[in-house]
Amino acid sequence: MSKKLIDGKAIAAKIKKEIAAEVAAMIDADQKGPHLAAVIVGDDPASQTYVSSKERACASVGITSSIYRLEAKTTEKDLLDLVEFLNNDPDVDGFIVQMPLPDHINADTVILAIDPKKDVDGFHPTNAGRMMLGLPAYQAATPYGIMELLKRSKIEVSGKHVVVLGRSNIVGTPVSVLLSRKAEGADATVTLCHSRTKNLKEITLQADILIAAIGKCEFVTADMVKPGAVVVDVGIHRVEDAKIEKGYHLAGDVDFKNVAEKVDRITPVPGGVGPMTIVSLLQNTLAAAKKTIYR
Repeated sequence: MSKKLIDGKAIAAKIKKEIAAEVAAMIDADQKGPHLAAVIVGDDPASQTYVSSKERACASVGITSSIYRLEAKTTEKDLLDLVEFLNNDPDVDGFIVQMPLPDHINADTVILAIDPKKDVDGFHPTNAGRMMLGLPAYQAATPYGIMELLKRSKIEVSGKHVVVLGRSNIVGTPVSVLLSRKAEGADATVTLCHSRTKNLKEITLQADILIAAIGKCEFVTADMVKPGAVVVDVGIHRVEDAKIEKGYHLAGDVDFKNVAEKVDRITPVPGGVGPMTIVSLLQNTLAAAKKTIYR
């Protein structure tokens, strides 16, 4: 089984070493080190855990991090005022506003208010548009991480049929664009499927590479995957499990146990795409500090 696993944790650790070396070189040259800020509104447990993971990851590579924790009752205006402050803070190279936001705050309004040059999440329409056109851009962290995962695992993408399950603006749509572009590590033929796709199983059975980002626990079953395929599982779900001490286990969008027996390579959950998402944010932050995207 170990030969089948695409070890995102190990690949992310290698990239972190590369980032740490670059940050150390910047500091040795008397340059300012990268600085990432994160804004979190409310007390959503998953968001709190994710932001804490980003904070630890920054510390591990020498990137300065700042966390702005706001109450759930924070007004949209107050959040926008903080975004403007961070836009104008010369010490902050990039920042993120953790999603989801409370219902009374319009996420699109907040994203549009972020300076594209500091939008290391890659969600601003300017960065999304530049990515679509193949121009230098901060790429959304999970699609960026998936591309790195495939490339560093030496999985051939060019000429392959990739099926993407899920059309979100955060994962499915951008990764389908990145994979189809005329570029190194891409050049695939991509089919983007979603909740309204007819004959879904017929399509997934054609996939040389299947990327599951549909947000439904263990949705992809063995009969939906052709033998020898590569499967990338983006989903992560907490499943109640009285058999273990913590009371739950984590599962993805793929029925891992049964699908893994049939395919050539597969990402585990956890330890697959998740670590790559965080390290991609660090890569974007380093690029912001070095001004390699926007000069």
